[in-house]
Amino acid sequence: MTTLPPPATELSADEARRLALRAQGFLGAPDRRAGVRGVLRHLGAVQLDTISVLARSHELVPYARLGAVGRRTVDDAYWTDTHAFEYWSHAACILPIEEWPHFAFRRRAYRNRPHWNHHLPDGDYDRVVKQLRTEGPLTATDLGGAKKTSEWWDWSGTKVAVERALMYGEVVCVERRGWKRVYDLAERAVPAALLHDDLDDTECLRRLVRLAGQSLGVGTRADIADYHRLKAEQVDAVIADSGLVPVTVQGWGRPAWADPAALETPPRGRHRTTLLSPFDSLIWERARTERIFGFTHRLEAYVPKQKRVHGYFAMPVLAGGRLVGRVDPAREGRTLVAKQVTLASRKAAPAVAQALVEAASWVDCTDVRVERVETPELREPLTRELARLLA
Repeated sequence: MTTLPPPATELSADEARRLALRAQGFLGAPDRRAGVRGVLRHLGAVQLDTISVLARSHELVPYARLGAVGRRTVDDAYWTDTHAFEYWSHAACILPIEEWPHFAFRRRAYRNRPHWNHHLPDGDYDRVVKQLRTEGPLTATDLGGAKKTSEWWDWSGTKVAVERALMYGEVVCVERRGWKRVYDLAERAVPAALLHDDLDDTECLRRLVRLAGQSLGVGTRADIADYHRLKAEQVDAVIADSGLVPVTVQGWGRPAWADPAALETPPRGRHRTTLLSPFDSLIWERARTERIFGFTHRLEAYVPKQKRVHGYFAMPVLAGGRLVGRVDPAREGRTLVAKQVTLASRKAAPAVAQALVEAASWVDCTDVRVERVETPELREPLTRELARLLA
């Protein structure tokens, strides 16, 4: 591990919070001309997930920053003209296409991986690549079927082969069709100037650490590692040469690094009020979310129903640069249903109402119904504010 210089900058916890908000696109005027593609490049990664309540998470992320962006517009921004590719980053993510060379370290690691959870039958890999070459782009169903049985984990040899080829970088996902990946050969889909694995692991890691620091504004080693799911020792090996600068943050109790450009200008501007996807990169890492916002966030979709505290897809509410509550939403026809609402205080009611009404309009709902408020005495101010906004 390289010896680092002592931190030259000390930040208050509030300054660190504001740096994080600006870096994530929630403080200051959004760049509407750059649109969804600008959001993707600003964040460096947008997580994908199968769950769809109001919308899928990759749609909710630009909505949270830009407002009512059409869902077709979102998909077109990601998938037309080879602006992005899907790969394993923080999780399954949409990534800017120009970062393809910097994931060479991960493609090499997959190619050298000795053990896999799914068995790859002999001949299936070559067959799938040949079929894509002659007939692609194709879905796994087009290639011969994705599953052996109805169990979600029971992949067919075809699905194992095409997903392995995606990990190796021989195949890419060029769009989503009915949420199914559409695969094609990387040689056709990735611009020729980017289609290489020439960068060594150190150069790849240095770039991703720098990008993580820029996207976070300021973060600990664990924060930076988590952004693209790097190992701690990988971060340690390159952080001194990444361009990030060491800082201390009051109350954090551990070393931190910041984007030097972010430190040059104090973060100012208008705060966004919005519902956040549980998979939004502002709140990816639970320990960071608690450290910065004093807010415990946990996705409960995979928790047994009787053990859920806040609901299946509880969405934190961001307002004034704080997390002021959460909403577990659903839709019934043209009504957005807030199945459960948690408010930090009475003062949060107007912001939560505003976030609900804006989200309802975005998904073509004309009404909002509140079923349960965790603190019953806060129900009345919330419903009164909703009635005013919907009038």
